[in-house]
Amino acid sequence: MSSNFKGVFTALITPFKNQKIDFVSLEKLVKQQLAGKIDGFVVNGTTAESPNLNDEDVAELFKKIRTWTKGSVPLILGTGSNSTEKTVENTKQAGEMGADAALVVVPYYNKPPQQGLYMHFKTVAEASKIPVILYNVPGRTITSLEPETVARLATVKNVIGIKEATGNMDIARKIIEKTSKDFVMLSGDDGTYADFLKNQGHGVISVATHVIPEVFVNITNFARKGQHADAAELLNRYKTLIDLLFIEANPIPVKRAMQYMGIIESAELRLPLVEMSVDGSEKLKAEMKNLGLV
Repeated sequence: MSSNFKGVFTALITPFKNQKIDFVSLEKLVKQQLAGKIDGFVVNGTTAESPNLNDEDVAELFKKIRTWTKGSVPLILGTGSNSTEKTVENTKQAGEMGADAALVVVPYYNKPPQQGLYMHFKTVAEASKIPVILYNVPGRTITSLEPETVARLATVKNVIGIKEATGNMDIARKIIEKTSKDFVMLSGDDGTYADFLKNQGHGVISVATHVIPEVFVNITNFARKGQHADAAELLNRYKTLIDLLFIEANPIPVKRAMQYMGIIESAELRLPLVEMSVDGSEKLKAEMKNLGLV
């Protein structure tokens, strides 16, 4: 079952138009991604602006995306919060909605110790009927899951893998050393993806795949054949683009990129996020033109 979650997953944005979800643009985006041979999607992740989506938004998003994908790819639903009780409830609902797995972020703001993190994820996983993927992103949560804690959690029923977004290969290697080969290692850092694969990673949950899905699929295929130099060379061609997709808080730049490509109508976000600056937008557009993307 864990093999279903190895590969290239896009953490979908939520397009808005006049502050309402723009489902016309979202359907166009999903079809573009499927045409790019993406292996699956994350719904209601950071890139979806999850803090600004209510329960009704999430349910409607998931229902529409499930209808459009017709079971052709796995759908992972973001369910994490900084309340264990709320995360348990969200994860149970994800199972009821038909999600294939839950992506559960490290609790943010309240800075739990490692034992608290262990108990949080253990409690969520044991209450869940669907697989749980841990999500370590200390740039947003402050607290980081240590490799030893990940190793403990890897033995808990339903915990099948991790989205490791630090970009730190030492951390990735330590997790791989301490867990079984079936434990799914997904990168959450686009810029270091080729290195991650070279270090025995299994895939990515990506932002940049909105813009260049085929590139990340090809990088993954190169690595699976042991062609790591080719994977690194291909990723390096898009390094400037990837850097520009993160010069302002995600998903601000990627929404502008999708607007430039004509995939979504508006690059608007919900406050406190705002649209990309004029200077950042011009730099992004110039690089996209340079790459033939617009």
